[in-house]
Amino acid sequence: MTDLLSLHRRTMLIATAIVDQVRSDHLHLETPCAGWDLSQLLAHMIGQNHGFASAARGETFDPAVWADQPVSAEPGEAFAASAAEVVAAFASVGAVERDWPILVGADQSVLVPGKQALGFHYIDYVVHGWDVAVSIGLAPDFDSDLLEAVLPLAEAVPLDGPTRNGPYAPFAPAVALDTGRADLDRLLAILGRDPEWKPSQQQ
Repeated sequence: MTDLLSLHRRTMLIATAIVDQVRSDHLHLETPCAGWDLSQLLAHMIGQNHGFASAARGETFDPAVWADQPVSAEPGEAFAASAAEVVAAFASVGAVERDWPILVGADQSVLVPGKQALGFHYIDYVVHGWDVAVSIGLAPDFDSDLLEAVLPLAEAVPLDGPTRNGPYAPFAPAVALDTGRADLDRLLAILGRDPEWKPSQQQ
């Protein structure tokens, strides 16, 4: 568990460094998340950080805590604060031994073992870190051990059902990919991203 917390913490540092490079003129850019521009993606990421942190602290579930947080012209500071909050909450005494109330749907919660919830967040922020990076023309640099550790978690996500279909599905259907691809490409494809995605103006 200490290893997973350390891997997650490093992932959040990488995501924070990526978001710190977002400028005000980037916020309207499209992202790999269908229907979301970059401002909407960042609002979601910050809101999820607050929600997961609250869950890890054992607080009573409140869907408002999970709500997207509209971003300012310079979103790096708000994201960094939310990332630091979630890392600290996950590492707090007893957090991963509890069940956490995680948002599902629009306003409902489900209790999830802390270790599993930590894995959910780890997966999300590797992928969302990539989302932000490619939206602004960067190539994200995730250490190989981070990707090796997150791949089995992603492979455990069901390929159909509520995790893939419906308005609140956290992942799109998996994308077919040639064999022999790098770990990051495999991770993205498993979770419904096209590793070759580029903004439409660059295609």
